[in-house]
Amino acid sequence: MKSIYNYTLEDLERYFLSIDEKKFKAVQVFDWLYRKRVQSFDEMSNIKKQVLDRLNSDFKIDTLEIIDHKSDTDVHKFLFKLNDNEKVEAVLMNHDYGNSLCVSSQVGCNMGCSFCESGRLKKVRNLETSEMVLQYLLVEQVLNLKISHVVLMGIGEPFDNYDNVMSFIDILNTGKGIDLGARHITVSTCGIVPKIKEFTEFGKQVNLAISLHAPNDELRNKLMKINKVYPIEEVMKAVKEYIKKTNRRVTFEYILLSGVNDTDKCALELVNLLKGMNCYVNLIPYNETSHIDYKKSSSENIMKFYDILKKNNIGVTIRREFGSKVNAACGQLRSKYEEVK
Repeated sequence: MKSIYNYTLEDLERYFLSIDEKKFKAVQVFDWLYRKRVQSFDEMSNIKKQVLDRLNSDFKIDTLEIIDHKSDTDVHKFLFKLNDNEKVEAVLMNHDYGNSLCVSSQVGCNMGCSFCESGRLKKVRNLETSEMVLQYLLVEQVLNLKISHVVLMGIGEPFDNYDNVMSFIDILNTGKGIDLGARHITVSTCGIVPKIKEFTEFGKQVNLAISLHAPNDELRNKLMKINKVYPIEEVMKAVKEYIKKTNRRVTFEYILLSGVNDTDKCALELVNLLKGMNCYVNLIPYNETSHIDYKKSSSENIMKFYDILKKNNIGVTIRREFGSKVNAACGQLRSKYEEVK
């Protein structure tokens, strides 16, 4: 039986038409699921019994099991067990602009970035749309707060699960349900060029972030296997087309690794690569893990890198560090749990 949380409003409208019911019932169901947050179809008191019986036979209102929840200053990390006993993570971060949830899109990841804990555990499968929706709903429920921003930067490569991720975004953004503004949703990709092109035509004002992490192909090939398939020049061409068509600013994520990609030379190369683009760089201090040898750049090197970009008129921020005490880097909590088990 399929989870009701897999269905967008448009999907449900088609469903009701297919069973000879009025499509406005989809709006009623969305209201019960995402505003009133019911846990049973039988609680939907304005829908006739005949339709409720049909919903009960065709769909399930399911959930995920929270098997670990760790907290630190302004951060909560959740480890969820899925129905097939696989595990994924979500991280809630309290920022001055609101509560931002980092959501996983796959069980494991096949991108194999050398600095990433998620990539150590290979992709098992894509998450269903429902399994992403439930990360959002459960974190709000457990913490009793409103999530104001969602970033798809957890375990997995979102554009490797494109259709389910787009349905998830549609459900978040639907005005009759969760009603999260498109500009409050960010999708991060390591650079799958055909999907960047497809996303350009998506039609919603969702933010695009590119995990870049190196200013040239030689270095990026060492850090990120995907660069051997889609080198920097191809990624940049697709991103520039995205900016031209959508008129939206793109974020470039850049994890600073000590002695690897944090030199003045790298900073100046990055300036030359991004000059004139409608973009900004998000510098990320590395969250060290026991399984990977990379080390976090020193505060001095981070500031030097930042200053070079700033002086050359590249928009730049340094991501605030969250959750080193709660294994907040992508995949760390899942990895730790599997080891202990």
